[in-house]
Amino acid sequence: MAAAHESRSGDAGGRPRRRRVVVFPLPFQGHMNPMLQLADALHDRGLAITVLHTGFNAPDPARRPEFRFVPVSDGVPGEVAASGDVIAILNAMNAAMEAEDSAALRGVLASVIADEEQPPVACIVFDSNLLAVPRAAAAVGLKTLVLRTASAACFRCFMAYPMLHQKGYLPPQESKMYMPVKELPPLRVKDLFFNSWTDQRKMSNLLTRGIEAVNNSFGLVINTCDALEPAELERIREELSVPMVLAPGPLHKLSSKSTGSGLLNEDYDCIKWLDKQPPKSVLYVSFGSLASLDTNEFLEVAWGLANSGHPFLWVVRQDSVRGLDGPSFPNGFEAAIEGRGKVIQWAPQKEVLAHRSVGGFWTHNGWNSTLESMSEGVPMICRPQFADQMINTRYVEKTWGVGFELEGELERGKIEKAIRKLMEEREGAQIRERAKELKKKVADCLSAGGSSQNAIDQFVNHILSL
Repeated sequence: MAAAHESRSGDAGGRPRRRRVVVFPLPFQGHMNPMLQLADALHDRGLAITVLHTGFNAPDPARRPEFRFVPVSDGVPGEVAASGDVIAILNAMNAAMEAEDSAALRGVLASVIADEEQPPVACIVFDSNLLAVPRAAAAVGLKTLVLRTASAACFRCFMAYPMLHQKGYLPPQESKMYMPVKELPPLRVKDLFFNSWTDQRKMSNLLTRGIEAVNNSFGLVINTCDALEPAELERIREELSVPMVLAPGPLHKLSSKSTGSGLLNEDYDCIKWLDKQPPKSVLYVSFGSLASLDTNEFLEVAWGLANSGHPFLWVVRQDSVRGLDGPSFPNGFEAAIEGRGKVIQWAPQKEVLAHRSVGGFWTHNGWNSTLESMSEGVPMICRPQFADQMINTRYVEKTWGVGFELEGELERGKIEKAIRKLMEEREGAQIRERAKELKKKVADCLSAGGSSQNAIDQFVNHILSL
């Protein structure tokens, strides 16, 4: 590990010089947390860290005082930021940072490199969706590495987008939604696309440029591990022209920090409530930081949870219900769940999933949530909405067998039945056993000498060689 703690060149006195890594996360919770967790792992191995961040969804520097935080102008108009449209925000951000007359990002990188009070910069690790970074980095002579915060299966699917269009899988046709994609098992057409209202041309362009950014980099890091996606990782390594593709995940397990990015405040009082519940009795319900429900869906979820008879911890953000400033619970709901259900605005999810009383997770299947659940051996009820969530759900159900999808219209009787299936019935017990086995496989990757530990050490040594 010595090589991971010192540079291969020294100062004038022959002493080894520490090296610095610049990281630039995409400013959404599901992207920012893995990047900061990767930065934590690099810092733990002796590298200094500078975090570039946009004004939009800026992280809280107080949560990581050992890092240096540097703002970058993102150019996202207020009305676009307020829309919550991820693709629109991303396009506006990339357009502003790439504008010919905008040297903001290039100037920030130049100033970071020129800062002699900090260790010399080895490279920048950026989220693959930040398309302005490669050009700006090349202009100042800075080498790039890419972090993919989604699964290897998702990236493999995105790499296949030209083929999927060529063979007629995309754009999706209503009559072919359940058609298997034989080139990408176990996926079906309905699992492939970002969401039903996505502009396929813009989406394809974004993905093409993202893959180009990866191919022009000095390496790719994917937040997964060999135990989960060996075939997908092998195909990616075969098809990409980069020096290395590494899988050091789950990154939240490599980080020595329990704190997140600070975009949402975690309610730790729920842990005290969980402490009072019987082992494996609680269903944890969270649809992530972006997914939302319409008013009727929200009411059906509320009554489905209340009628299930099971203890539950339900995360309900202020913006959980589309079109409303805040959630409105139905009359009689609070009385029905008294002593058995708890509703909070945001949870310390890693701690919740690791808690002895949690026996199931109803999730939107964002990749971070999926990884965190599998890492703790918690079986899942899956309700994907957009982006990579459909791919993740399909793998949870068909490849790993650690959960099942709740399909169709949300209806309280169907919800109640799904909860009982997971928490009480024989099929749920079998899913729980598979989840325990998968947890052990992931833990083996993270143990000393495991594939994830080897990958992060290889990554550090690669950085020091640049």
